[in-house]
Amino acid sequence: MESIRFLSAIRLAQLIREKKIGSRETVDAFIAHIERVNPTLNAVVASRFDEARREADQVDQRLRGAGAGDLPPLLGVPCTIKEAFSVVGMPNASGLLSRRHLVSTFDATAVKRLRAAGAIPLGVTNTSELCMWMESDNRVYGRTNNPYDPNRIVGGSSGGEAAIIAAAGSPFGLGSDIGGSIRGPCFFNGIFGHKATGGLVPNSGQFPIAENEARRFLATGPMVKKAEDLHPLLRIIAGPDGEDGGCRSDLELGDPASVDLRGRTLLDVRGNGVQRVSDDLLEAQERAARALEKRGMKLKRASFRRLRHQFDIWAAMMTRAREDPFGSMLGEGRPIRPLIELAKAAVGRSDHMPISSLIALVDPLPGLVPGLADKVIRAGQKLRDEILSELGDDGVLLYPTYTTPAPKHGTPVLRTLVLELPFAHQGIFNVLEMPATQVPLGLNSAGLPLGCQVVSKPGNDHVTIAAALELERALGGWVSPKLAEEPSASRTASWKFSRAASE
Repeated sequence: MESIRFLSAIRLAQLIREKKIGSRETVDAFIAHIERVNPTLNAVVASRFDEARREADQVDQRLRGAGAGDLPPLLGVPCTIKEAFSVVGMPNASGLLSRRHLVSTFDATAVKRLRAAGAIPLGVTNTSELCMWMESDNRVYGRTNNPYDPNRIVGGSSGGEAAIIAAAGSPFGLGSDIGGSIRGPCFFNGIFGHKATGGLVPNSGQFPIAENEARRFLATGPMVKKAEDLHPLLRIIAGPDGEDGGCRSDLELGDPASVDLRGRTLLDVRGNGVQRVSDDLLEAQERAARALEKRGMKLKRASFRRLRHQFDIWAAMMTRAREDPFGSMLGEGRPIRPLIELAKAAVGRSDHMPISSLIALVDPLPGLVPGLADKVIRAGQKLRDEILSELGDDGVLLYPTYTTPAPKHGTPVLRTLVLELPFAHQGIFNVLEMPATQVPLGLNSAGLPLGCQVVSKPGNDHVTIAAALELERALGGWVSPKLAEEPSASRTASWKFSRAASE
């Protein structure tokens, strides 16, 4: 017997269509589990449980009727959504205290497309303040904790989303990523996440929203426990919507099922040459490289000198694209005074997180040295050309998602103060507009998730997903934390099913 909470979204949709399980019992199972684990995690920050139950009842009624018609692919499957996306009736503060009373009156494009596909949102999940830090902690909702160890971070800014999925409280979720905000949380919480090619998925309906060419640095994408969900979900949300000017009409999403990995180039890049990657992560990436080599890929160890400057490249390209300084965004048009806010934070009186005020303080620095940004951006363009030349048309690259497994709360701030910024292992691929899939690779000896990124040339989203599917088959994928398990006293027979009976 297997808990339905451990199944993929597409498997749940199949069972609901075949009436082997009901949408209402599925929704109830996930709601009950969220209510059990969320006091520990603080991942779901606003719920719509009553509405979800009503929508699930409507699905079951539709399936009981004659001539149900063509059924959408996610009919009756629950999900969760990052709070930065507009969801009708839900808050959309993105951790900014001045927006704490705002309630959305419309659905973001990706949310609308998931609903049209039959998905049922259960609620929205926590972020960092203005989605600009790798701890999902803010003055509105507080801090989210890791399901493998509550003393450790979940990442940001899609950290609440990753935590509740990893804890089996949601089959899948919707996140966004401009500097690793899907891949970092998915890595720290041991699940799959995909940052799409720049411009593949519209970002309309998010707050905050990227500006100018940074619209293509920002990527909306799926976050899942099971790799088989990545492509179906990406296909549902991809394509221009007529609102997001950063969307590209020339991109067409391929099919991972058509990908034969044999003979393709596999570049194994063990780091940026500056920041040390922990041994457990390097060993996990080696296992991944060997698994893909056994599948027929041509393994090549590689390094790229300009990756040493990955943070500088990311920061310079982000600054060049953005019109509004981060301090003005924090003040909703009126710049905050960072030093004063830091002083107020020291006595618990600031409306902003200390790290947000610190970011606002240093945000202008990349543009203060004449000509430096241009030089760094040119280096980024050369880096992109070098990587694409080595990859060829159909190769993939393995690269650490971060330098250690999930650190303890507060550690990333301390590393930042000494100018160690390993989140740029993720952010560099945003500004290069390359697709990247975060793949879980088991747990280390401390029980913390391991993983790495699979990267390819723009438009090859289906290739990185194909590699992720192969790595899941070879190495196991998501490993449930103890928090995901049902206490024996609270198990409910209707929430279990026999795999043999269902096939």
